[in-house]
Amino acid sequence: MSPGTNLPEPTTAKKKSKKNFVILIISIFIVFTAGTVLTCLLLLNKPEPTQDNPTKPVAKTELRETEGVTIVPTMLDEITTDSAWCGTFQLVWNDMKNEVVGGDVVFNDGNIPEVDNLNKETFKESDLSDDYYYKTYGLKTLALKAGFEQGIKDKFDETSDVLDDLDWSEDGVNNPNNPDVNRYLFYAMLKRKFEYPFVLNKLDNQKFADTDNVAYFGTKGVGSDAYKQFEVLYYNSKDDFAIQLNTKDRDELIFVKNPQGKNFDDIYKDVEVKTDAYEGSSRFQDSDKYIDDFKAPNLALNLKKKYKELTGHTFPIVKNPGRIGEIIAAIQTVQFQLDEKGGEIKSEAVIDMVDATSVEEPAPSTPEHRYFYLDDTFAIFLRENGKDQPYFAARINDVTKYQQ
Repeated sequence: MSPGTNLPEPTTAKKKSKKNFVILIISIFIVFTAGTVLTCLLLLNKPEPTQDNPTKPVAKTELRETEGVTIVPTMLDEITTDSAWCGTFQLVWNDMKNEVVGGDVVFNDGNIPEVDNLNKETFKESDLSDDYYYKTYGLKTLALKAGFEQGIKDKFDETSDVLDDLDWSEDGVNNPNNPDVNRYLFYAMLKRKFEYPFVLNKLDNQKFADTDNVAYFGTKGVGSDAYKQFEVLYYNSKDDFAIQLNTKDRDELIFVKNPQGKNFDDIYKDVEVKTDAYEGSSRFQDSDKYIDDFKAPNLALNLKKKYKELTGHTFPIVKNPGRIGEIIAAIQTVQFQLDEKGGEIKSEAVIDMVDATSVEEPAPSTPEHRYFYLDDTFAIFLRENGKDQPYFAARINDVTKYQQ
């Protein structure tokens, strides 16, 4: 289905003939504790006018940093709690891997699962249209940084939330007088904004799982035209369904109740299988056969992750034998908002890496002396190996009471 203002009513036959119903762009997934997945294939980047001045953009809403939600670098990474994914980090990894390393990144001390998953390149530039993102890389210089900043200003009227987190001192940038060491920077930003063809309604605050007073939006009280922007992918019960909400532009949102799978890739494929198998009506409707109603919580997400697990490991530069690489810093942000009118997303990713001759490995640093001295108040626990609970505990404040 192509989203638009005049939306045709979906049919099951049409839906089933499109097995890749939303394999357009997977920009972000969010998993909620109560078991709802939001798959967001997102957004439009035009500033909205104000009523007083139709040419003046609305002031941006500052989001508090979200706590308790984990960013995963790929859709293949295991998720066990509230989690989010966006393709920007995979894009910068692909550039590092293909343009500088020349092959898979293989840590000399052994890969972690995230690296193996990133090497599979399950998300690429071809999964996005050019107007969705800005991406480039080069030797790390202040001129390159200025180019990044001007690029996102020109394309999205945006500023970076990650570039100033990096080291831009003389020692932190590329030194053209030292050919034995190259310092690279890989950067990407995704920025989209979307609106529904027909605005939905704000609803009274309600419960979400065990949480009270949650803001919602939905179809209660809207006109029948608004129903045409929905498509039922499958509905087995009120606790097992997937529904698609189309936007004015090319973007589609899929809401999945009680997602099944250990990672976002599993969940998405499970939706495809259930959609193909569904024999019910795909039309969202109010009729003699179905009385359909939709509601979803308002969302506001602001995440920043520093991938410390990817730093401090050396790896061979495949295209230049005898040289080694090391990731100095790797950062990703995800900002996402959703309400009754639509939503928006901004995501950045950056990798700061060194490519050096193997003889130019940094000299070993002075070892840190760590003092495990129990010379003031402490606690002690005694437990059996393999057991969760200790069978003895003590708190020592006045040691004279414990010595004879």
